[in-house]
Amino acid sequence: MLSDVMEDYLKTIYVLQRETGDRVGTSAIADRMDVTSPTVTSMLEKLEGRGLLDREKYNGVTLTPEGETLAIEVLRHHRLIEAFLASELDYDWTDVHEEADRLEHYISERFEQRIADVLGDPRVDPHGDPIPGADLTPPDENEGVQLSDCSVDDQVKITRVRHRTGEELQYLAEAGVTPGEEVTIVEIAPFGMITVDGPRGTQSLPEEIARLIRVAPIAELAQ
Repeated sequence: MLSDVMEDYLKTIYVLQRETGDRVGTSAIADRMDVTSPTVTSMLEKLEGRGLLDREKYNGVTLTPEGETLAIEVLRHHRLIEAFLASELDYDWTDVHEEADRLEHYISERFEQRIADVLGDPRVDPHGDPIPGADLTPPDENEGVQLSDCSVDDQVKITRVRHRTGEELQYLAEAGVTPGEEVTIVEIAPFGMITVDGPRGTQSLPEEIARLIRVAPIAELAQ
């Protein structure tokens, strides 16, 4: 049986792998989990010993098929809980992540399925992150395009906002930049700010935030 911390590492490595399409370095894991590199190295050795990841010195790690399946299961729990909290308990999308982090390790498969049934087997969580199916097939984590890759005058629908801090999510919510909203790109500054016109007026977003927002061209959705 894996500890909660081990499951957190597997989930983090899985998400980083899907974001980069490559092996995951120790420093990237340390940054994402807010721990030291020596702490990460120690845990990676334990997970390697359990056959859950493949580790190459100076070349990062990748999950084995067993490690990936376990990571996807934890991720399914997490995102279903987020969806349940927002839909049934009226949690704000800025608050569901930390609650789901606490609960994801403790729900049974029966409870997981009950949540899915109550919600109608949702495809995404409140942030637009894809929820893995019960068969634990890896979902498409890169559907759509990044807002930062759009051009001036593009009209797009926001489909996903990768998790950020509660303060950043609150800012985006107040700006009307949330999944389901439609915006038009009105300006791309040379120094990285991207300005969009949406339901709450004109908003300027740093490029580092725009890279975490995925969108679908409205013209394609209409086809």
